[in-house]
Amino acid sequence: MKTYSVGVIGATGMVGQRFISLLEGHPWFQIKLLAASARSAGKPYGEAAAGRWAMPGPMPETVRDLVIMDAAADAGKIAAEVDFVFCAVDMPKDQTRELEERYAKLECPVISNNSANRSAPDVPMIIPEINSAHSGVIPYQRKRLGTKRGFIAVKSNCSIQSYVPALHPLWDLGIRNVLVCTYQAISGAGKTFETWPEMADNVVPFISGEEEKSEREPMKVWGELRDGAIVEARDLNITAQCIRVPVSDGHMAAVFAGFERMIPLDEIKKRWADFQSEAQRLNLPSAPKRFLHYFEEENRPQVRLDRDLEKGMAVSVGRLRPDTQYDIKFVSISHNTVRGAAGGGILMAELLCAQGYL
Repeated sequence: MKTYSVGVIGATGMVGQRFISLLEGHPWFQIKLLAASARSAGKPYGEAAAGRWAMPGPMPETVRDLVIMDAAADAGKIAAEVDFVFCAVDMPKDQTRELEERYAKLECPVISNNSANRSAPDVPMIIPEINSAHSGVIPYQRKRLGTKRGFIAVKSNCSIQSYVPALHPLWDLGIRNVLVCTYQAISGAGKTFETWPEMADNVVPFISGEEEKSEREPMKVWGELRDGAIVEARDLNITAQCIRVPVSDGHMAAVFAGFERMIPLDEIKKRWADFQSEAQRLNLPSAPKRFLHYFEEENRPQVRLDRDLEKGMAVSVGRLRPDTQYDIKFVSISHNTVRGAAGGGILMAELLCAQGYL
């Protein structure tokens, strides 16, 4: 593969930092520039992020002296200098939508971590192991935007990547309804225990917008491309509760699922063990060798032990058993800022490169 020059928009935030950390040494993607809000623009990244670097490893030396550009005012310059951008801004939805579309119309593809464009029917929302074919909507989006290269592709909300991957291999068995409770880490709010001490020894039973996303976004992921748009799946009902818990990284989901017929538990485990996807067949650099890992131990998966499985890109599953109200129940875990955010965005970009869209 060729080497692509990329920009990170929203580089000082939690997800922007994770993009930078994961892109260090990437075989295909090289960071050319960083951008953020006007208040950070003009400063070297090391200065702007001083005291804010929240990643477990040190800040890469390759970005420390990069002077931050203004994501809005310098959009034309940025679009001219890179092959595409990763976008993880912290802005109101209408402003984010406008900014991402502006880059796309400047013929700069946007790989977005933001939710602003997720509901657009011609914007693919891709989990590479599940709906890689949804990239086929990009030519229709380009026609709408009047672009040749530019487009927007988004990754899904971090919460659904803790449980949708485990349900996906069971999709053809006739899932009727799903109840899910997610227990979400504070990094999902862009926080650490130093910046959010109130979360120590605490649980908050509300995360704004998360339950709606958790119930709605899987319908698009499981939808189909029809007449130039992604048509959402209609055969399934999901109800969700999303709870913030005092954990640094890693989202856990307690899942209950009902089917058209009862499925032997051994068949479900076999489907999880055997599951492979386009991401593995293409041998994409960020793809886990095995996407789904099932644990037989009663006390697994655990966030601290299992969130970093396969560099944080795998999904851990356990405690599969029958349920008296639904048919089955299980627990699953994903790393919310790796698989659920920046890592998922990088893997999506790798897929789009392999498919010829970037």
